[in-house]
Amino acid sequence: MNKTQLIDAMASDSGVSKAAAKKCLESFLGNVEGSLKAGNRVSLVGFGSWSVNHRAARDGRNPQTGKTIKIAAKNVVKFKAGSDLGKAVN
Repeated sequence: MNKTQLIDAMASDSGVSKAAAKKCLESFLGNVEGSLKAGNRVSLVGFGSWSVNHRAARDGRNPQTGKTIKIAAKNVVKFKAGSDLGKAVN
């Protein structure tokens, strides 16, 4: 399912226009992104939680040449599925 299909499904399920569903989805995504940027964790009970983990700088290897390269440190987003979501897909 892509973003357009999700917006269509949200509009159909909730009985609102596609424009309203798109606005709601973009608001949700923006708020999750803003919270993660601020270093906070976002948790939806039963669905899952998003958090930011710091990945330290490390040495890697170029698979074509075998030469050692430096991989910079960065923050990565981590999602952990909640129990209800896990049960729903199994």
